[in-house]
Amino acid sequence: MASVVIALGSNLNNPHKQLCIAKDFLAKISTSEVLVSSIYKSEPVGPSEKDFFNAIIRIETTLSPSQLFNQLKNQEKTQGRPSRYPKWTSRTIDLDIIAYDDLVLETDNLIIPHTEYKNRLFVLLPLKEVLPEWRDKSNAQTIEDMIKKAPQIRIEKTKLAW
Repeated sequence: MASVVIALGSNLNNPHKQLCIAKDFLAKISTSEVLVSSIYKSEPVGPSEKDFFNAIIRIETTLSPSQLFNQLKNQEKTQGRPSRYPKWTSRTIDLDIIAYDDLVLETDNLIIPHTEYKNRLFVLLPLKEVLPEWRDKSNAQTIEDMIKKAPQIRIEKTKLAW
């Protein structure tokens, strides 16, 4: 069984509701109770004009990385995300595998750990909340060090409930 960290993001079609739908999906495919961060609101990275709502969920799964990736992409499609879209634009839901146990993997369509997470406060702050002792699997960098080095953006923890 693998411990997997998944980042969630949404800024379209009632983002809070989209995150809750995705959480319910992740809870169904997890073999144990999920760990969830608070929901954060942050400025977009890239051309999107609307703020994003973000969170981290840790699941346990028997799915392989590629099986999990395919299930996440199917869930994104179910929630209204087109299969082809410009990078960094508005979206109903984004589900990214940040880490899968201690695995370091690079294939044509899947890279673990996720390549950009170290540069994203909207991933790092909720990750620190759920897993405060986190270390990057590829270089052993602490979550605190990554937060200090990440580009600063406007981000705040919301009071939204799951």
